[in-house]
Amino acid sequence: MKTLLISAAVAGAMLAPAAATAQAVPGAVIAVVDLDRVTQTCNACKTAQAALRSQVTAEETREQGLGAPLKTEQQSIQAAIDALKGKDPDAALQARIKAFQTKAQSAQEEAARGRQQLQANQQYIQKQIQDKLGPIYQQVMQRRGANVMLEVGATLATAQNVDVTNDVIAGLNAALPTIATTAPAAPAPQGR
Repeated sequence: MKTLLISAAVAGAMLAPAAATAQAVPGAVIAVVDLDRVTQTCNACKTAQAALRSQVTAEETREQGLGAPLKTEQQSIQAAIDALKGKDPDAALQARIKAFQTKAQSAQEEAARGRQQLQANQQYIQKQIQDKLGPIYQQVMQRRGANVMLEVGATLATAQNVDVTNDVIAGLNAALPTIATTAPAAPAPQGR
């Protein structure tokens, strides 16, 4: 029994250093990347941003086009109501009011759909970029010998030689020559 305990203790002592070695973590070799600069200066990113700005301008113009006639109609209806001096509107004015409310509601819904599409387009652009960046990070880290990559905004200070932003931009330019700027239509909800 005594020899069994001694043998177990010796075996345990021999295994302990091996277990400690297996748990050792290598020293961190850190690289930093400026993601704002990446997403603003990659070739496809600049083109996508310009297209998105154009879409925003078109949506604003469309919303103004929807709103101008409604404003004119609202002013006309308000003038007719004011002319009644507190009397109830007749059937024709009530019909105009109801038609105006329907048009205004329709214009609001159309504008909301346009804004939702813009938001979906922006998210779609970001997703395409993010999908390509993951593998690029790994490639840059491997090429530069880094085992940790941080966004430059998450650091207090860094040395210039750990900044791999240009490498990431070059990788993204190669991996993502174009970006689709219109999100695919959402699938229709399925009935039960």
